[in-house]
Amino acid sequence: MIRKTNRKSLVEQVAEQMEHLIEQREWKVGEKLPPEMELMEEFDVSRNTLREAIRALVHAGLLETKQGSGTIVRSTSVLGAALERHIKKSTMLETLEVRLALEKQAAQMAAEQRTEADLAMIKTYIDRSKNASVNQDLDQFIASDIQFHKTIVQASGNQLLVDLYEHMTDILYSFVHDFMVMKPSFPLEQEVHLGLFEAIQKQDKNSAASYVEHDMEVLKENIITMMEE
Repeated sequence: MIRKTNRKSLVEQVAEQMEHLIEQREWKVGEKLPPEMELMEEFDVSRNTLREAIRALVHAGLLETKQGSGTIVRSTSVLGAALERHIKKSTMLETLEVRLALEKQAAQMAAEQRTEADLAMIKTYIDRSKNASVNQDLDQFIASDIQFHKTIVQASGNQLLVDLYEHMTDILYSFVHDFMVMKPSFPLEQEVHLGLFEAIQKQDKNSAASYVEHDMEVLKENIITMMEE
């Protein structure tokens, strides 16, 4: 039996428009929403409708209402908010294992799909990582390394994979940063992934996957050692 589709309520329409503004970064994470009266005029809705829409987005994890501070943007997407909640409940090793799965798949796909523009961008971040390693600039090294991995994921051509990885990296890399600060003897040059770049350049997806597995195993072993100390 075919059921008639229900038209979206006004609350749902306003919530979708607000979500779009957040996804497009017109309302940025950490920023406070415009005044209530301004939003009522912009969306041409009543105070109750606006508040219901805001409540829906608070429930979804996109917005957060703080006493005395108003409502602020908490996440750029419902997916990101849900992932953040789950990651916080997971152990670091569980998160690392998921990252391995995503990066392995991305490396294989990037080896098949990469363009010359992708290779140029990946090489840029390899060079920046090398320079940071030579200068022992930890912050710059980690920033370049993050972009190196993100560029490979983007080169996979799979937007869902890009979104999933994007929302995992901030929490994971903050941990990696803390780990490297606590382990000043950790050789940064070990993390310059030249072999992975060359495998993607040669379109050797099996070698690309092997490099990711090896690099992640080294990181995992170091993290386990640190946690045991």
